[in-house]
Amino acid sequence: MEGDLVGTTGQDRTRELEAALAASLAEEGHVDPDALARAQQLAEQEDSRLWHVLPRLGMIAETQLAETLANTFDLPLARVEDFPAEPLLVDRVNSRFLRKYSILPLAETSRTVTIATASPDCDYIVQAMGQALDKKIKVTLAPLNEIQSALDRLYDDGSTAMARLAEAGEVGSTTLAMEDLELLRDSASGAPVVQLVNLIIERAIEAGASDIHLEPYEDQLVVRFRIDGILKTVESPPARLRSAVISRIKLMANLDIGERRLPQDGRIKHPVRGIPIDMRISTMPALSGESVVLRILDRSTVELKLESLGFGADACEKIDRLIRRPNGIILVAGPTGSGKTTTLYTALQMINDDSRKIQTVEDPVEYQLPGIVQTQVRSNIGLGFAKVLRSTLRHDPDVIMVGEIRDLETAEIAVQAALTGHTVFSTVHTTSAVESITRLVDMGIKPYLLAATLAGIIAQRLVRRLCNECKTEVCVEASRLGWALEEGDGGKKTYTVWKANGCDSCSQTGYRGRTAVYEILTVDEAFQSDLSQFDGQPNLLRAAEKGGLRRLSHCGFDKALKGETSIEEVLRVVMDS
Repeated sequence: MEGDLVGTTGQDRTRELEAALAASLAEEGHVDPDALARAQQLAEQEDSRLWHVLPRLGMIAETQLAETLANTFDLPLARVEDFPAEPLLVDRVNSRFLRKYSILPLAETSRTVTIATASPDCDYIVQAMGQALDKKIKVTLAPLNEIQSALDRLYDDGSTAMARLAEAGEVGSTTLAMEDLELLRDSASGAPVVQLVNLIIERAIEAGASDIHLEPYEDQLVVRFRIDGILKTVESPPARLRSAVISRIKLMANLDIGERRLPQDGRIKHPVRGIPIDMRISTMPALSGESVVLRILDRSTVELKLESLGFGADACEKIDRLIRRPNGIILVAGPTGSGKTTTLYTALQMINDDSRKIQTVEDPVEYQLPGIVQTQVRSNIGLGFAKVLRSTLRHDPDVIMVGEIRDLETAEIAVQAALTGHTVFSTVHTTSAVESITRLVDMGIKPYLLAATLAGIIAQRLVRRLCNECKTEVCVEASRLGWALEEGDGGKKTYTVWKANGCDSCSQTGYRGRTAVYEILTVDEAFQSDLSQFDGQPNLLRAAEKGGLRRLSHCGFDKALKGETSIEEVLRVVMDS
């Protein structure tokens, strides 16, 4: 591991320091005793340091570890604000030496040099620097990730962290044969490749990406992050490392690295800066190797509150009434990546209490919800939605969440469950609330059964939020907004909206984060009557609008007027509905 000061003060000295750290961690309750014992055993097996193993296993955050080390060994703690604005000692200390041992020079006087390190057993480094500089070295502690970031920023030797790691990874061929599996496994487990993959994942987390795409081509391995719904190409490893990088990801997900002809799916739990991150992995054979997509499921970035998702006060009140009905089907509609599952999870959290038994049938289970029984669909062994749903009904649940209604069999069971007094939540891949009804009728569900069981539908999309640092006002003529205006909005000739510009805060995109635009259809008696006599989607849409349905485009226009998003973004996302 980068920063591992091997051979600095002797094995006995290192173990004494590790024992002191373990005692402090146990006393302060930062790490579970059993987990701490496993980390100590692993450190001994790898001949590594306990303070390097702990954050790697996700047992403690780098910042908390640095604070504990400083308290344990009575050393000063350096903060990011203590780091220098300009590099120090550039003409006297090789930057590779600083990077190798993760040493950051902080300050220099006529007699002393203050450094920051993440390792308390740095006596050898202190002596070496002291002799080379002919000055006393003062040691402070800092989180390893902060030191490495500062070194990348200050000591740019013409190469990026990605390039330096790629240079260290010696892999011969881009097309290793099946008999080279052991060589490939060794290459994928080597420190440079491991650090390369970790770097890609860490950068994706820092950028707020929802997905990582690795796409192999004849002369390159392209890495792209999906950020706020938009793909962005980022710095990628060289093509010669593509087999090793992809194999490393497959090893992390316990997939078969020798199987390259068939798609594979798996899951990874990987610590990033001390926080465990769940990822879904999917591989697909491609012409020049294997394409890999990692879906990042960072629960810490998801706040399961309707307001946080972008629903207004009126919508929150309407949804709250809807999900507390004692029975009926509640659907969330939208394309892939529109936030349907997050909305469903939020709804389940709102009604989750001791008085209800809630069970879910999902493919896959994205986030674990305490107090809710969640079941994973496994189609490869014949455990599909319909089969699991039938078994779920025998467990006497009050509320059932079905990840998706994909076929007539699942739809019929959901309708039957609603008829027998259950509340059923599910999703459908349609563009609008009314189209969801048409889809179910096309599947074969009788309109009168839908009228008797359907409680409501939420159709939604995610649009990018405008960056508050750089957005500016613009005037738009009403003649260009016919798609957004409702009856009674024809009096104004122009409207003031906001546009995206781009600045350092938003990486020059003009947007930061996303918010939901939505339409909510609640089934009342009047709409039930129209639905039971279903005679086509246009007539049903008119009936829904007569009952108060506001279209997705209208919600998007409202958010554009408030400066939450732009007209261009609304047009990009919702004009298919």
